[in-house]
Amino acid sequence: MSRERKIISAEEFEKKGRRSFLTGLTAAGLGIGGLQAINSSVDRRIPTALRAVHDVNGAIWQGLFREGALEPTFDPSEAEELIFNGRWGVRDDNGDPLPLDLENYRIEVAGPNNEVLDSLTIDQIQALPYEEMTVVHKCVEGWSQKVTWGGTRFSNVAAMFPAEMTQLPVVGLQTPDNVYHVSLDMDSMMHPQTLLTWDLNGAPLTSDHGAPIRLTTPLKYGIKQIKRIGRVQFSEELTLDYWEERGYDWYAGL
Repeated sequence: MSRERKIISAEEFEKKGRRSFLTGLTAAGLGIGGLQAINSSVDRRIPTALRAVHDVNGAIWQGLFREGALEPTFDPSEAEELIFNGRWGVRDDNGDPLPLDLENYRIEVAGPNNEVLDSLTIDQIQALPYEEMTVVHKCVEGWSQKVTWGGTRFSNVAAMFPAEMTQLPVVGLQTPDNVYHVSLDMDSMMHPQTLLTWDLNGAPLTSDHGAPIRLTTPLKYGIKQIKRIGRVQFSEELTLDYWEERGYDWYAGL
């Protein structure tokens, strides 16, 4: 059965057109106003709504964390030459290498009230049990590479200090020049694949890749894997985190 077509006058057609235009204009105005309202509320440099999404995402990843679950490992023959990416802690603003005094290099370890617990030398750290792992190193920019890291588990370092330190929720790390800083959840730091590393693909770390000692873990994006560690702090709350302050997800889990 065919539908009867309703014929309207030109005047009525114009009225309908004006109503549709005004309705669309009102909706657009409400949308723009709502967007402006969202953008006017900022939490750590990004809109509060987006920060809330980051926090929910992080909570989901933390909820999925399993202490015994390991990221895939590969044969060392599959390792690739790692791209240099991220100058913080190893080069200055002009791109020139920062000076490195190996003889006097120390990693300061502090407790939750900023009390210094110890100042570790390279020899002290390298005397701890050594292991290698060939894993995928992933960057938030979208690229990834298989690389072989060599060093000691962070849990071995943590075991040098009072047991209550590892009951705290956060570990903060800084470069010696205090320019770059990250903070990670304690569960990820104590995971067996989170290392303090001094070898890359069977050779000592170069300055550009974080010599003499850096953090590596396949549980996190590269933005968390701080180069040239100068300070470690066991903390009761979130410490400074360079990219989280600039709008990125704090948890940065994989």
